This record gives sequence, structure tokens and C-alpha cells, in this order.
Amino acid sequence: MDFYGRKRELAQLGKWYSAAERGPGQCLIVRGRRRVGKSRLIEEFVRGLDAPSMFFTASNLSAVQELENFTQAVLASDLPEADSFGEAPSSWDNALRLLAQLLPADRPSVVVLDELPYLTRHVEGFEGSLQTVWDRIMSRKPVLLLLVGSDLSIMEALNTYDRPFYQRGNPVLIEPLTVSDVQEMTGLPPAQAIDARLVTGGMPRLCVQWPRGANLEQFLGQALADPADPFITSGELAIGGEYPPDTHAPQVLSAIASGERTFSSILADLDISRMTLSRSLDKLAEKGAVAAELPLSTKPSKETRYRITDPYLRFWLHLLQPVLGMVQRGRGDRAVKRILTGWPAWRGRAVEPLVRESLARLVSDAEWADPESTLEAGGFWTRSNDVEIDLVGADRTPIAKRIGYLGSVKWHETAPIARKDFTALAAVAARVPGASDETPLIGVSRARSELGPWTAVYSAEDLVEAWR
Repeated sequence: MDFYGRKRELAQLGKWYSAAERGPGQCLIVRGRRRVGKSRLIEEFVRGLDAPSMFFTASNLSAVQELENFTQAVLASDLPEADSFGEAPSSWDNALRLLAQLLPADRPSVVVLDELPYLTRHVEGFEGSLQTVWDRIMSRKPVLLLLVGSDLSIMEALNTYDRPFYQRGNPVLIEPLTVSDVQEMTGLPPAQAIDARLVTGGMPRLCVQWPRGANLEQFLGQALADPADPFITSGELAIGGEYPPDTHAPQVLSAIASGERTFSSILADLDISRMTLSRSLDKLAEKGAVAAELPLSTKPSKETRYRITDPYLRFWLHLLQPVLGMVQRGRGDRAVKRILTGWPAWRGRAVEPLVRESLARLVSDAEWADPESTLEAGGFWTRSNDVEIDLVGADRTPIAKRIGYLGSVKWHETAPIARKDFTALAAVAARVPGASDETPLIGVSRARSELGPWTAVYSAEDLVEAWR
């Protein structure tokens, strides 16, 4: 399978490898959601090095079984004298010490411990053993140690003050593929590449399923013809297996995906208590599944809205899950038609986070923009929703000191953004704390549009280019 994108991440890993090569040893704590391609990225990186390495992937097994598998991984590695590892060590502490002693002192090497959260959960004292071995032996050698995991909360906790490995590893977050990476993989024009990025969430395993040059309808037709296609099963696996039962993830995430984005509206859609929902949202946010967002302006607000961070999961819950019965009955063709009926409305809202992320990269370099007040991008809304503004650029979040621009997103299939959209935005711009009559107003649309009264207008092509 071809490897696309990840130039920035490969360069980052290369920088830390060079630092380890010069000494002392370096450790990276690599985290990222499941299916985001962490393991493949690291395999590709290690494959390009002329260095001995050991790659171990933990499973949800007992400490004894994990130790046996670890032993086999060391014996199968290309570390010098790996065969001297011998029989399974008596403990994880001994295993880590033996591994550290095998690492060469005269040339760089790489050690990868993948799915680390399984070890921290099942192996008592693992973090303390790792810290001791790192401090006394491993860090004194030219080694790059990569600790990799999908449980964001556990991986972040490794580097907190009260944990043994505090300040010994440098955190690295692996994000989904960018929209420019997706365009490279699919060969699609910019607007359709954005569609593909929304539907797949930028997850490599799903992006590689997209036939090169195929539009959304063609892709769905292929994917929904087979109930076992990863595009279908990945959502089921994520909902059923990635979140603890006490998060009530299937119910809570489904409510958010259907458009119930305030706490009260989510609660009204579910048969759980207020306290249970509060705990659920906190845990889902901790695991990176949900984002709690506030209106961006110069005044504080308590009008929190919740959003599913993974657009693929949002798509799966809102548009794909309701038609799974059709797919199972062999009527993927009907399922595609049903999805396409709801697609324009879903896409119009789902594209906004991608637009904001793109503008945060793009706008500060524009001639019209104040670089200091356009570093962040968000939205603005009131409790009654009588004012809702798609784009707010500012110097910081969630409470800005300066507002750099306001904007409107109109993501129609072919229609450009219109003068009436400018008039509507200008009529409510003064309702945003920190905005004034001089605040630039910008427009964003799927199709290229005339500048007209706008300070600037951006299209799908501009948004994709922002990620290059």
C-alpha cells in the first residue's frame, strides 16, 4: 500500500532521531486517535533509517502473556545480539533492563512500544520500571524511544507531574491526514477532496479505499455494496469498543450527531440524569471524541455547544447508521440515495470546523489581515440563536482581546456566495463583542466567487492550498 503525506510528521521524527544520534537518548510520547495511522507512520519512518530497531505492539492481554510477546519481539528484531535475550525474563523490570543493555552504545537505534496504555493498565509498576531503566541505562545511549498509544487521556497523563515518567518524554500528536493529503491520495479537485476528507475523517485506512478520481456517489456505491467494508465497520467498532460503558457513548454521540448540541437539548433527547450526562461529556471530551466549544468574542460566555471531533464518526452516526438495514439487505443502492438526500444539509454544517482550521493557517498572511488578531478562528452565537456567525477571527481563544474578522460560509454545490449573504452578516456584526464597523467581513464558498463588497473571499481551492 502506498504511503501518502505525513511529510511534517516524518521531518519531526527525523529531527528527534538526529538529536538521539548526537546523544543523549530521546523519548517521544506519540498519541493520536485509533485509525489515524500512527503505527504505519512509525513503520515508514523506521524503514527509512539505517538503524537497528525493535517494534513491540501490546495487546489487551495479561501481564504474563504480554511479557512473552515482548520477548518474541526482541528476539525477532535486528538489534545486535538480540538472540542473547534468551528465555522470557522473570519480570517486566528485568525485560526492560535486558533490552536497554542490548542497545548499541556506538550507533543510534530505535525502540517502539506501541499501544502503551495496555501495558500501563495491566502491568503493575510498569511506568516506574520504565522510568528507572530510562534514567539509568537507556537514555545514556543514542536511542530514540517511541511510546505510542491511542488512549489520549492515558498518553497525556504519562507526562503529568505525579507520574514516574514526568518530563522524560516529548509529546507528539498525530492528527488525521490533511485535506491536501486526501486530495493527493484521491486525485480529486479541491471541492470534492474536501467532501472526501469530511466523509473519511482523514483516516488513512478509509482514504485508501476511495477509488482514484471517484466522486462521493461513486465511492458510496462501492463501499455500501459490501456490509463488511471498512467504511461501514469502522464506525461500528469505534462506537462499540473505544469508549467505556459509563460514557453512554452510543446514545450521547448519536444525540450530538443529530444536531442536539447544547447540554439541555442533548439531555432532552436521552433517558439519563443530568449528572450522568455531565460525566459522559467530560469523559468523551477527555478522550478527544467531543469538543466543547464557546462563542468567540471579547466577552466571556457560558453558551457551550458540543461537537463530535471526527467528521467520519459524525457522518456515520447521522447519515450511515440509519441506512445500515438497507445495506445488510443488499440494497446499498437505496442507502446511497437516502444518504445523498441528507448530504447537502449535513455538509453545510460539517465543513465549518475544516474551514476555520484552514483560515487559521491562511488568513494571517493576507494583505488585508492584522497578523496578531487573526491567529485563531471560531464562531459566535447567542443563547436564543438569533445571532449565529460562522467565522470569527481573533488573537486568542476562548476570550479574545481583539477581533480580526467576521465571516460567512455558504457551501452550496455550485452557487457562489452572494451579496445578500454579505448584507445579512453586516446586519448582525455589531452584536459580536469586540467587533466594529471597521471589522473586515469575509466570505467562504465551495465555488469561486466575486469579491464584491467582501474584504476577501475564499474558495475550496484556497482552503486545500492552506495545508500545503
